[in-house]
Amino acid sequence: MTTQQPIRVMIVDDHTMVRRGLATILKVFDDLLLVGEAENGAEAIKLCGEAQPDVILMDMVMPDMDGATTTRVIRQQFPQVQIIALTSFKEGNLVKNALEAGAIAYLLKDVSADDLARAIRAAHSGRATLSPEAAQAFVETSNLPPVPGLDLTEREREVLALMVEGLNNTQIAGRLTVSPSTIKSHVSNILSKLGVTSRTEAVTLALRNHLVS
Repeated sequence: MTTQQPIRVMIVDDHTMVRRGLATILKVFDDLLLVGEAENGAEAIKLCGEAQPDVILMDMVMPDMDGATTTRVIRQQFPQVQIIALTSFKEGNLVKNALEAGAIAYLLKDVSADDLARAIRAAHSGRATLSPEAAQAFVETSNLPPVPGLDLTEREREVLALMVEGLNNTQIAGRLTVSPSTIKSHVSNILSKLGVTSRTEAVTLALRNHLVS
């Protein structure tokens, strides 16, 4: 399938040989046009404004600015540009970071030329592609139990720290110069967010997971 206008593709990778190999692959397909190459994140962001690609093939592991950070910046500045994470690594956290940063696809560098071309066309149409290995790693990472306490507010952390010190609600209220009923509400929220039913459990969890300094 060819589009009337070729899909404009940019390559971002810190290895010259990888960029050369990808450029060679793109030349095979009439509907794909290489419009730029960058060897690091900062260069990619600058070049994106000049080359105006439709799709970027983005390495995830680069010095100075990694692929996820570069992806996030480009997606904020150029939301019309679709980004395919293209990497040798299939760790779940890398996949998760890339997708959260705004990448529409995650492929491993051993992908075939035809599959890469299909992924570029899919990305240009707004459709996601995940390599089977990346999908598996992402699922496994997503199934990990979330780290407790990440959603505590600054004030709730202060209250939790004083609970760890052994203070009761009235004493915490005095220390923070608020009413005991306010502290009671904070404690209730803390127990709920930590998924526990008692102050003792909350304190134990806080110490085990280093939630308070």
